[in-house]
Amino acid sequence: MIPFNSRAGKTVPQGSGYLAYVPAPLPPDPPISFDTELIRLLSEADLALGQLAGVATLLPNPDLFVAMYVRKEAVLSSQIEGIQCTLDEVLQHESDVEGVRTRAIGEVVNYVEAMNYGIARLDTLPLSLRLIREVHGHLMQGVRGEQKDPGEFRRTQNWIGPQGCTLATATFVPPPVPEMLEALANLEAFLHDRDSLPPVVLCAIAHAQFETIPPFLDGNGRVGRLLVSLLLHERRVLTRPLLYISLFLKQNRQEYYDRLMDVRQKGHWEAWIKFFLRGIAQVSREASLTAQRIVEFREKMMLNARAYGKNELALVDHLFAYPIMDIRTAERLLGCSYVTAANALQSLVKDIPLHTTHSA
Repeated sequence: MIPFNSRAGKTVPQGSGYLAYVPAPLPPDPPISFDTELIRLLSEADLALGQLAGVATLLPNPDLFVAMYVRKEAVLSSQIEGIQCTLDEVLQHESDVEGVRTRAIGEVVNYVEAMNYGIARLDTLPLSLRLIREVHGHLMQGVRGEQKDPGEFRRTQNWIGPQGCTLATATFVPPPVPEMLEALANLEAFLHDRDSLPPVVLCAIAHAQFETIPPFLDGNGRVGRLLVSLLLHERRVLTRPLLYISLFLKQNRQEYYDRLMDVRQKGHWEAWIKFFLRGIAQVSREASLTAQRIVEFREKMMLNARAYGKNELALVDHLFAYPIMDIRTAERLLGCSYVTAANALQSLVKDIPLHTTHSA
């Protein structure tokens, strides 16, 4: 790793002959410069988040929408880490209790559980190092990396770089354990600061700092992205966890990594924050549009279902909870005969193209 020294941190020679990066305390010093572009992007991000919060109130069952968005985020966040799994595979696994749970599906399901756990835990515990450790424990339970101290901060040096690289040839070497613990304590204090910076800007800085520290032996990227959702929820920017940054980061993966490295090497906090704010605005607008389309889609389905009968009408909302629907599932949910359930499903399929499975 090449030596560098910036407002965000510096490389420090270690006894074994390698350089490790030690991040500077937060908030950045000198303070973030809110130029015209950053102010505009912050305004756009806040506006998009406000619109998303408003649209969410129109949803007939926002909990179902949130549940599906959590799954989508889990898939995208996992894909950034090279875990190849689709949303359809996760939903199919959830609908088939006897189905095979692959490693990839297990890691995505764990992400969903970690997110839900973290959101629920915020009712009794502030966003803190303790909560981050607990979320990590849920994320790594029973999957690849479960032998790497789930829920515990690392006690050894880690590094980032091409396969087979060493500490001396690594692209990036995070802080040694003593400096890591100091940086984590500072990060926790920064997370509790409610006055110095707008919440979305605080999210951007906290995420970058967490990824620079990486305190776990595995799963740091996913925890760092979960941190954004947990922060927005805790600050009541969104009362429901409806925004997930992973789609934007996946689409702009190289720029994402480059911006983070520019912060470390050159102290370019403002450029990173602008990139992050563009992402927040983009995914907020996309989520709002999706919510609007869901409302329109449900209204159309309800209108068609009324022409058939009560079973079809009841089945409409069940379809949003069980997007992969077979006849046996419909039979159980409706409390009717197999034939009645099959007829109800077929009636809906006639008018609206749905991805259904007509199996016993």
